[in-house]
Amino acid sequence: MTALSVLRNLGVLLLMAAWVVAAHVGSTGWGNADLNAVVAVLPIAVAALMALWRWPQWAVRVPGVLALVALVAWLWPQLRHNVPLLYYLQHLGIHVALGVLFGKSLLGPGDALITRMARRIFAHELSERKVRYTRNVTLAWTLFFFVNALVSTGLFIWAPAAVWSVHANVLTGPLIAVMFVVEHAWRLCVLPPHERPGLADVVRAYRRESAQRSAGPTAR
Repeated sequence: MTALSVLRNLGVLLLMAAWVVAAHVGSTGWGNADLNAVVAVLPIAVAALMALWRWPQWAVRVPGVLALVALVAWLWPQLRHNVPLLYYLQHLGIHVALGVLFGKSLLGPGDALITRMARRIFAHELSERKVRYTRNVTLAWTLFFFVNALVSTGLFIWAPAAVWSVHANVLTGPLIAVMFVVEHAWRLCVLPPHERPGLADVVRAYRRESAQRSAGPTAR
C-alpha cells in the first residue's frame, strides 16, 4: 500500500468520524441549528443533484436544480427545526434501499446478489455448497438492513433523541462490522479454503457489481 493510499484511507476514516460526531450533535439538538441542518441536508441534496445530473436532457437538469434549490429554501425554516427527522430519514432510506437491493435479488430465477459477486471472484463454476452459502448470506444481509430500519424507527418514535442517535449514528457502523466478522466466522466453518474469497476480492467484486449496476443493463 502506497503512502498516498494510506493518507486517502485515513482521510476517509477521519471524514466518517467527523460525520458521526456531526450527526450525533445535530440529532440531539446541540450546536447551531442552521449548521446542523446544512450538514443533515447536504447528503440528500447531493444525491438529488447526482440523479438530476444523470438525466439525459439539459432541459430537465437545469429546471430540476433550480426547483431543488427553491424547495430547500422554502422548507428551510422547517428543516432547521427538524434536524433529527432528517437524520432519521437518511438512516431509514439507506437501510431500506440496501434491504431492497439485497432482497430483490433473492426473488426470481436469477442469482442472489452475493452469488453474483462470488461468480466475479472465482473463475471456475461455483459449487452447490457455495451457491447455497452466498444465497444465505444475501438473506442475512437483507434481514439485517430491514431489522435495523425497524429498530431505528421504534427508537425514533418512542425513545429519547439521544438514545436513537447512539443507535443510528454511533452504533450502525460497528453493527455492520460485527455482521462482517460473524459472516467471516461462518464462512470458515462451512466452506473449504479454496472457496473462501479474501476481503480485497470481496471489495473488488462489490465495486464491479456497483459499476455495472450504475452503467445499466447494457454493461452486463
